[in-house]
Amino acid sequence: MFNAPRPVQSYGGLSSSNNIGASFVNDPLAHSAYDSDGLDPWSAAPSPGPIPYTPSGPATSSTGFSSVIAEAVVPGVYHEAFAAVDPTNSGETSVNGLSRVLSASALSASTVDKIIGLVSSRSRVSKLEFFVALALVALAQNGKDLSVERVAALAQEDALPIPNLDFSSIAPSSSAFSPYGSAGIRAPVPTRSYTNDDPWSASKFSNPSAPTRNEGGSLTNGATSSIAGSGLPKDWWRKQETVTVNILGQQGFLLNRYLVYEVGTDRSPPVPRRYSEFVILWDCLVRRYPFRLLPQLPPKRLGPDESFIEQRRRGLARFINFVVNHPVLKEDGLLAVFLSEPSFENWRKHNAILQEEESVSKRIDPVEEMAIPSDLEAKLLAVRGKVGSLIEQWQKICILTERMIKRREAAAVRASSPRRTFLPSHFSLPATFALSDDALPGDNASMASSVFSGLMHPGLHVQQQADTSRLANALKVLVEVNQRCWRGDECELCLGVRQGISSVALHSERHGDALEQRARTMMYSTLEALKGQRDLYIAMRDLFIRHDRLSEDQVEKLKKRVDTNSQKLESIRQGQKEGWQEEADKISGLIEKDKVAIAAALNRRVFIRACMWHELRVVLHNRENTLLTQAVQSFAREEREFAEGVATNWSRLADAVQDMPYE
Repeated sequence: MFNAPRPVQSYGGLSSSNNIGASFVNDPLAHSAYDSDGLDPWSAAPSPGPIPYTPSGPATSSTGFSSVIAEAVVPGVYHEAFAAVDPTNSGETSVNGLSRVLSASALSASTVDKIIGLVSSRSRVSKLEFFVALALVALAQNGKDLSVERVAALAQEDALPIPNLDFSSIAPSSSAFSPYGSAGIRAPVPTRSYTNDDPWSASKFSNPSAPTRNEGGSLTNGATSSIAGSGLPKDWWRKQETVTVNILGQQGFLLNRYLVYEVGTDRSPPVPRRYSEFVILWDCLVRRYPFRLLPQLPPKRLGPDESFIEQRRRGLARFINFVVNHPVLKEDGLLAVFLSEPSFENWRKHNAILQEEESVSKRIDPVEEMAIPSDLEAKLLAVRGKVGSLIEQWQKICILTERMIKRREAAAVRASSPRRTFLPSHFSLPATFALSDDALPGDNASMASSVFSGLMHPGLHVQQQADTSRLANALKVLVEVNQRCWRGDECELCLGVRQGISSVALHSERHGDALEQRARTMMYSTLEALKGQRDLYIAMRDLFIRHDRLSEDQVEKLKKRVDTNSQKLESIRQGQKEGWQEEADKISGLIEKDKVAIAAALNRRVFIRACMWHELRVVLHNRENTLLTQAVQSFAREEREFAEGVATNWSRLADAVQDMPYE
């Protein structure tokens, strides 16, 4: 599904000749920053998770249904119905949401179940699938056959039928968890105004070329930090600024089409940005701040699918949020322009972007220099030695978390193709119940369709997970079919059992809704926090690589040249040949120039050491611990609330079925 894996180059420890370093300044897309990660689409290795089940039925993705709706004008009631179950404007809804809308059509439960089976075989329902379902509802209400082909024919005639829906009867979602969108999510832009509670106690839109001075008159690298402690304001993690990255859609014409993102902050209106403009920002930052922690960008790809686009959106969001919460990078002027300028392209046409390294305009105060520990190299060596293992383990944690989330979401709505209404095993099951794996048929008409196959064939467990949403629909159909007893009169036994089954259907639907919403909450909060930790260590690895490549200087060579020129100057002065004064002045100029270069290089050495100490002590140490604590506590609290909600739901079901009759 994704591109061919990018070539992976392992980090070479202390070697400064590692060729991977070339990619971090010259080409941000030359190598993947997510080596061997099974989650992101630019991975170099597949996920160790189970093989996904591929439905054998008709395609039901939003791409497949785009040809059904085509360019037809969609009636307003379609949009109104979809908005009722998509409050976050994510472009998707759940199967439970679709069921609630279809239930407002007064159609029978069996018809609703059939429509859902025709349009949805995934864990989520796209807007196009939802529209096709509404068209099928209108056909059913008019007594027509249910057929996607008939909907496509009506769409070609620009005559999509209008369903009759009772919006007042649409039940709200029973889940207490807020849904997180997927591809195309438009997360709400924070509305709070700017306050003095800035995480770094400094304005974000300052001029990067004009460094600030502390009370002692020294130049500082961003916000002033204390020598002891964390180097950050108290409770800084509570004041993290959030930047949202949403997908606006495709723009351009024919072969020059491109995807546009909407970048929103709490300090300016949302602005549109292309992926190439993110690359420009990254390239400038890595040239200006080569000795600062800076995460990599997700790569670009020709012909990306929805999954790749969504993964890239999340990667861009993690990148920009890391930058705006970095105590030094957040002060960069180009970053302020990127987040606030309505047209970044037009701004670039009229303004030159300086890429001068920050050490040229900043100096380290003697007090700050003394604060750098003498064993800094040993501390960096300790981190360097374990960063590779940390990346590997965090990748594994992300993969396992993703698998857990997918399984939980599949427990709510399993991606399956329509099954036959009968099981051949009912007619041909051997008396011994013996069925070898080799004898298991590969199509739907097999023992794999049996509800007992999960016990007889544990390897099929993932494909046969409980489908609570469709289970609830099937129970509703069961109640509808058994509406009248064979006795011909009102049977209290049948009535009591039907009421109990209806309660099971209701609470199963609520449980499926809770499962799905919790899974998506984990996907867009817990998992992103874990990926942020992984990105942090990848950024640290990249910093070591840049340090090895770019920290070298010519001090020793310049000193030798100064000594040579000084001896030459002394001999000229002693000889005092004709024209010696002009030659002496020339050599003196060269010596002074080399001395200035030596002083600048020595200052740069100190500055690099100060940067590495700052990134190690202030940025890495705080983020790898404090933000992880925050994520773990949030995860534990949400899991507890989810478990309590599930227990409450099943307790209410137990109470509801307590009086079901036996006779």
